[in-house]
Amino acid sequence: MKAVLMSGFGGVDVLSVGEAERPVPGEGQVLVKVHATSINRPDLVQREGKYPPPPGDSEILGLEVAGEIEELGAGVSGWQKGERVMTLVGGGGYAEYAVAYASHLMRIPESMSFEEAACVCESSITAFLNVFMIGEIQDKQTAILHGGGGGVNTAAIQLCKALVPNSKLIVTTAPEKMERVKEIGADFLINFRETPDFTEVVKEFTNKKGVDLILDHIGAKYLAPNMNSLAYKGRLVIIGVTSGIKAELNLALMMVKRQQIIGSVLRSRPVPEKGEIVAEFTRRALPKFADRTIVPIIEKVFPIDQVVEAHRMMEADKHFGKIVLKIR
Repeated sequence: MKAVLMSGFGGVDVLSVGEAERPVPGEGQVLVKVHATSINRPDLVQREGKYPPPPGDSEILGLEVAGEIEELGAGVSGWQKGERVMTLVGGGGYAEYAVAYASHLMRIPESMSFEEAACVCESSITAFLNVFMIGEIQDKQTAILHGGGGGVNTAAIQLCKALVPNSKLIVTTAPEKMERVKEIGADFLINFRETPDFTEVVKEFTNKKGVDLILDHIGAKYLAPNMNSLAYKGRLVIIGVTSGIKAELNLALMMVKRQQIIGSVLRSRPVPEKGEIVAEFTRRALPKFADRTIVPIIEKVFPIDQVVEAHRMMEADKHFGKIVLKIR
């Protein structure tokens, strides 16, 4: 089968399209004939040799796929060959065929294309897990979402506006992306280049109350302003550490305000736990995609042969929403 291969770890020059052995589904798994996948930030980190796949998963890049069921593994019921599905995968998405657990599958709504479906699993489920299941945002609460134009952040904005429409969203973003972030539902924008310490502007917007939830992938650089911006019993959910892993924390403030800091990753969670997350997303969020209340935001669709250009776009951080890789 055709797949994106790596000659080693490093920059985009290690990527090329070649032939790989077609995977075989094991017990509880299905083989998906992949039509589209998407580029996610962890793909770049894995390409650099810093984010290996979980044991037993494919070494090929790619964390989500959209396609058709090609083959059922042992013990799989409730699914049929030819059904259109989208799913998380531990690896292997940049290929014509990928193996996925049946418990991680979602049926693609008739209203969605394969390219749109390829945008849902990694970013939207990550956003849903951390904002709703872990962060427990409620209607009429206020949240800070860092990194305005990325896949997880745009998904988080859309999910909040669809599921908790009276929530207030403060979004940090680059100036060139502010208008588009506002269009999809942000209530208050912060230019992170001009305001790296956003404590005072957040206090002003919230009348000194602070925010109930912060979704952060920046890490060390933002720890202090994040904690200073949290309200009483506020939750900080950290899903990335792009600015570093070490920072000082005022434990006394955290204790007095009964704040919570929660670390979260999706890829390395046990298979049954991922299945529970997918089931909850399917129940609560997927209907909003089916009726087009939420439409995945796609910056550009690249054919698989242009995977290098797709990675370059992600590295340049010039995209808004998702970058899709069309396999067929």
